[in-house]
Amino acid sequence: MIVIAIDGPAGSGKSTVGRRLAERLGLTYLDTGAMYRAVAFAAIRQGLDPEDRDRVAALARAVDIVVDDSGVRVDDIDATVEIRGPEVTRAVSVVAANPEVRTELRARQRAWAIERGGGVIEGRDIGTVVFPDALLKVYLTASPEVRASRRAKEMTDLDYDEVAADIARRDAADSGRADSPLATAGDAVTLDTSDIGIEAAVDELVGLVERRRTELAGPGGTPGGAG
Repeated sequence: MIVIAIDGPAGSGKSTVGRRLAERLGLTYLDTGAMYRAVAFAAIRQGLDPEDRDRVAALARAVDIVVDDSGVRVDDIDATVEIRGPEVTRAVSVVAANPEVRTELRARQRAWAIERGGGVIEGRDIGTVVFPDALLKVYLTASPEVRASRRAKEMTDLDYDEVAADIARRDAADSGRADSPLATAGDAVTLDTSDIGIEAAVDELVGLVERRRTELAGPGGTPGGAG
C-alpha cells in the first residue's frame, strides 16, 4: 500500500497540489478535511450544537459520507458547496477537536486507503497520526498573506480581512487541540508554496516519491510503502 501524506494549514495548497499529485502518480486522492466538514454540515442540518460532543460523536459514527471526484455527499445529499460555506467553516474546528469524531474518521480514512491500495491523502494529522508509515510525508505551508488571499478568492461571500481572521482562528484551534494537533511529522518534507506554482510543487513531490520508492526497493527490490 502506497500512501502519500500531505498535511498543512488552510490555504497552503494541499487540495490543489494533492489532486494534481494523485493524477501524476496514478493514485486516488482523499481530502480528509472534507470529511470533518461533512460531519459539521450534518450536525448543523440536524440542529445539533457543535459543542455537544456526545451527540456529534454519535452522529459521526452514523452519518454516511462519500468524498470523491464528483464532490461530497452526506446521507445522499450533495453538500459539495455547503461544506465550504461560512457556517460550516465556523463550526468545523469544534467538530474536528472532538476526540471521538477523530477516532471514527481516522478509521474510515484508513479503511479507504486499504480498499484502494493507498492514495494521496491530505489533512492535518495524516503523516503524524493516521499514516505514520506513509511512503512520503509532506508538510505544505505558505505565508499568512498568501493563504488568506487564496481563500478569499474561493469564498466570494467573505472579504480578505474576514478570511484572514478566520484562518488565524483555525490555525490556533488546529495547532492547540489536544487530540492530533496540526504539526509537522519529524520525517516530513516541508514545502513552502508561497512563491512557486502548482506544477513546480508537484514536480518536486513526484521526484521525492520516485526517490523514496527507489530507496525502499533497494537493488532488485520492489517498492513498498505504508502497509
